[in-house]
Amino acid sequence: MRAALVNSGFAFPHNKRITVNLAPADLPKESGRFDLPIALGILAAEGQLDAARLAQCEFAGELSLAGELRPVRGALALALAVQRSGLDRTLVLPQASAAEAALAGRVRVCGASHLLAVVRALLPGEAAEALATVTAPPAQSAANPPDLRDVRGQAAAKRALEVAAAGGHSLLMVGPPGSGKSMLAQRLPGLLPPMTDDEALAAAALAGLSPGGFDPALWRQRPIRSPHHSASAVALVGGGSPPRPGEISLAHGGVLFLDELPEFPRAALEALREPLETRQITIARAARSALFPAGFQLVAAMNPCPCGWLGAQVSGRSCRCTPEQIARYQGRLSGPLLDRIDLQVEVAAVAPDDLLGQPQGEASADVAARVATARARQIERQGVANAALTAGQIDAVCALDEAANRFLQQAAQRLGWSGRGLHRGLKVARTIADLAGANRIAVAHLAEAMQYRRALPGA
Repeated sequence: MRAALVNSGFAFPHNKRITVNLAPADLPKESGRFDLPIALGILAAEGQLDAARLAQCEFAGELSLAGELRPVRGALALALAVQRSGLDRTLVLPQASAAEAALAGRVRVCGASHLLAVVRALLPGEAAEALATVTAPPAQSAANPPDLRDVRGQAAAKRALEVAAAGGHSLLMVGPPGSGKSMLAQRLPGLLPPMTDDEALAAAALAGLSPGGFDPALWRQRPIRSPHHSASAVALVGGGSPPRPGEISLAHGGVLFLDELPEFPRAALEALREPLETRQITIARAARSALFPAGFQLVAAMNPCPCGWLGAQVSGRSCRCTPEQIARYQGRLSGPLLDRIDLQVEVAAVAPDDLLGQPQGEASADVAARVATARARQIERQGVANAALTAGQIDAVCALDEAANRFLQQAAQRLGWSGRGLHRGLKVARTIADLAGANRIAVAHLAEAMQYRRALPGA
């Protein structure tokens, strides 16, 4: 900081004791975002700045040795904090971070590239040169997003993907290698409705806290996170000191794709159980705890057996695994975790003749239009997607007539559903009814929902 002030042409106070108070003391401080405020405080104590102008602003920025302002992490979170405070303050940030903070909307954000520009704006009298206000960049659509029409065949899996998108349900796809599981998962974000203002702000603020930061060009685009199966539990749920969001929070408002699901560490998979239920995660450490949103949509894919070729006879490959090996492999997914996954579908292998001979399927835009209509019905009816219905809301929203109620009870008893599984089956049936434009859940909707909660092959 001394070098930044001196190289910018300011005299650093010598032979004086300088005390910087970073209150509150019990809150851990990290990163270089305090460089700019401390430097301005030193200049203000020397009488070189207008204290009244200084009090009207909030500052954050890292200083280089030459006085240049470097970007800071969490710029949008800072702007949202200023907005929630209710104070009429101007947020001054490095130029590289100002566009991200401007997304908050109701906060005046100014950007500067050098310490000198900030000082000129705070000079007393008419010598001050105001900083330019930064506006938020316009939202951009993803360039050439993956289209669902590229997936040949797999009508049942496409239907399950549409149901998952319409109700915000979690999805597990089981099938041999090359059957299209990853292709289907990559096309789910293109089926989801546009993000609301609150969803976009929360997702962007969380991304800004990550090491990679947030790219304003991705504003209002639903995130998709696909961590490698070697990821630890801390990488998935978050952690560190101070706690930082993990992959499940960085996927908030979007899709979390876990390929090769049984290959993830058992502790990492079991850590997903709470956020799948509560849509948030509490990270508790010795020094402090933090609560992060985790409203992600889980999409997982796995092979049916260790070699992957169980049930793939049409491809000319045969499974070489023993029943014990298959049961052990599928047993890596615990019952409580599977019970929290709404849809569990089989993605069968497609014969080469069918793969090359079939025409292109329905485009993502057509499916997305049906999804948007069904999601709009849900928001108008209960304010949230069907996957987020509480137990109290289910009784009011998922009312059944006598025939449907009798059918559900018989099927749930035969299939051995738990109470959670019964509720999740009802939510899926409600989404299917919404896609059909029906006001009440019929037996046909329940029957289709049951097809999406079948046990794993060989389990």
